[in-house]
Amino acid sequence: MGEESQFGGVGQLPGGQTPWTPTAWIPPRRGFQSPKRWFHSLWFHLGLFLLTVLTTLIVGSHIAQNYAQNVPVFDWDLSWTFFRDLARHPGQLLQGVPFSFTLLTILLAHELGHYFTCRHYGIDATYPYFIAAPTLIGTLGAFIRIKSPFVNRRELFDVGISGPIAGFVLAIPALIAAIFLSRGTMPAATPDSITLGSPLAAILLTKLLRSGVSPAEVILHPVGCAAWVGFFATALNLLPVGQLDGGHILYSVLGEKYRWFSRGFFLVLVPLGIFGWHGWLVWAVILFFLGLRHPRVIDPDVPIGRKRMILAVVAAIMLALTFLPTPLRAH
Repeated sequence: MGEESQFGGVGQLPGGQTPWTPTAWIPPRRGFQSPKRWFHSLWFHLGLFLLTVLTTLIVGSHIAQNYAQNVPVFDWDLSWTFFRDLARHPGQLLQGVPFSFTLLTILLAHELGHYFTCRHYGIDATYPYFIAAPTLIGTLGAFIRIKSPFVNRRELFDVGISGPIAGFVLAIPALIAAIFLSRGTMPAATPDSITLGSPLAAILLTKLLRSGVSPAEVILHPVGCAAWVGFFATALNLLPVGQLDGGHILYSVLGEKYRWFSRGFFLVLVPLGIFGWHGWLVWAVILFFLGLRHPRVIDPDVPIGRKRMILAVVAAIMLALTFLPTPLRAH
């Protein structure tokens, strides 16, 4: 979930000519496309997407069955009996459509937000790579690769914020629909079940739309489960660290001063992982190896302007509405 850039720092002109400084040369990007390989083809990306559709349908059908039986919708109890029944009655996959469709729509909107913003600026970027995986939600998310440099911080900011806004805007109506569809009696935890935390956005919307119902007692409809994952993906991508979207936004706003804030927030993940959700320790390791430094833009002195500063505040509000110190608990 997010975008990955392979450019940064001071380098050389094509052909090994003399080194350039950020303001000395701007590559002619508009209309430029890097050589295409088989794993950059539309068919390859479509194949990855369809495989992710299958894995999220499988998980979604299990979530739907749990929801119908009034047990916690998320658990690790994907037994061989479940897969055997699914093989005998493949039509059961249709039960997973609400979860799969909602989740993939949110993730696709996020990545297309990045992709079309890159296209707007003439930045060479791949189609989204979807990652099917045997996880709690049937996927590890999606990402695009950016293969040409950013000219200034305005471009970097717009590419960074476009994805989270697109995904968040679609997750909100999905959650609203789920609040009306969801039940208001939380079942007792069962072995291998997982309890989801309630982000501030879910708490506020539940209190507004279903007065008298505690957000902690709501059994999320499968559509709501997908919206919850969308909120988690938004929060994760907006963390102001390194190569994440939040890191791009923070660098665009603060310039080189961003590194102290980025490193400070990275260090916060460690106690969050120790005393809260252990998954934050995993993400701390991933971010460490991805790198906490940000790739430099060619001309970093161009200001981003007042409107983008307002959007940066909007991004901070989105992070506050979706971030959870303990997103989930396993029983």
